[in-house]
Amino acid sequence: MICFTFMIDGVVSEVLKGFLAKYGKQWDGREAQRIVGKTPLEAAAAVVEEYGLPCGKEEFLAELHPVFYAQLCNIKPLPGASRLLKHLSGHGVPMALASNSPRGSIESKISYHQGWKDYFSAIVGGDEVTAGKPSPEIFLEAAKRLNREPSSCLVIEDSMPGVTAGKAAGMEVVAVPSVPKQAHLYTSADVVINSLLDLQPEKWGLPPFQDWIEGTLPTEPWYISGPVIKGFGRGSKVLGIPTANLSPKGHSSLLSEHPSGVYFGWAGLSTRGVYKMVMSIGWNPYFNNAEKTIEPWLLHEFTEDFYGEELRLVIVGYLRPEVNFPSLESLIAKIHEDKRIAERALDLPLYSKHKDDPYLSSSLHSESNHS
Repeated sequence: MICFTFMIDGVVSEVLKGFLAKYGKQWDGREAQRIVGKTPLEAAAAVVEEYGLPCGKEEFLAELHPVFYAQLCNIKPLPGASRLLKHLSGHGVPMALASNSPRGSIESKISYHQGWKDYFSAIVGGDEVTAGKPSPEIFLEAAKRLNREPSSCLVIEDSMPGVTAGKAAGMEVVAVPSVPKQAHLYTSADVVINSLLDLQPEKWGLPPFQDWIEGTLPTEPWYISGPVIKGFGRGSKVLGIPTANLSPKGHSSLLSEHPSGVYFGWAGLSTRGVYKMVMSIGWNPYFNNAEKTIEPWLLHEFTEDFYGEELRLVIVGYLRPEVNFPSLESLIAKIHEDKRIAERALDLPLYSKHKDDPYLSSSLHSESNHS
């Protein structure tokens, strides 16, 4: 049994930003952990309390509800969700969707994602049970509708209430935290993964993915560009690895769509050429970045710096999640292993064809044309 929740830092954040601005308040995301996985009324109560709003939770919800529903078409599933659903469905694995949201809201959300409704043998909404998560009732009802014993079910959850509910139902639980840098709170789960891209179904007796190629996972190409900025000064000085950092400003939407981790692809510098590239996106646990950063490493020996030059990236594949390392030496060794895997993979036709993408060599193209 699979349970998905949609990303909190996308549409929900945008709606809350606009709503709170009317009260002179600014949504800063600090309440994200408290509202993920909650029933709509519980989430409303948390926001009203935290921001000291001059309205009740019912009034808050009534005003927010139509705005949120108008944005349902823009809600994006967790990265890797569609790949996982398609894979399990193709192998005949029965799946249920169990959420604290009302049944009608769930069905509206998934209607915007082609084929999703057909993937699920059962859908259970928070309005169909007497108590939502963290009560186990919603998962026990889902197992009942699937005609499966709870102990034979696997729950995939992005919220703490969902993890608690799954374990209370006697099920195995994989946690995929939707709020950054909160993995340490999910210790009650059987395993915590960075994103659904990192799920290994075979560990749970399910058919393994067959789409990894020589240690890489092909992705739909995505694009990002900007002037090269000075980073933290640690790339060359501490790691011996000169990264060509991009500013995350202006890229928040794109960064929220892609989980932190190590990726690879092609990098174009308009006056210099196109180069193989491996990059990290995220908080770099070893250095504990305060914000999500973009740190590409162009796999070429440059004789001079190129700060301020326009760097254009085509990302074509995924290597691994961000992890913390016990020592600087082990971090450096892993980065060089990433380099070897990416260099070899980028010679494969599947990836090498993207070297000729016009986006890499023309400053006339914009990211918006490649979303």
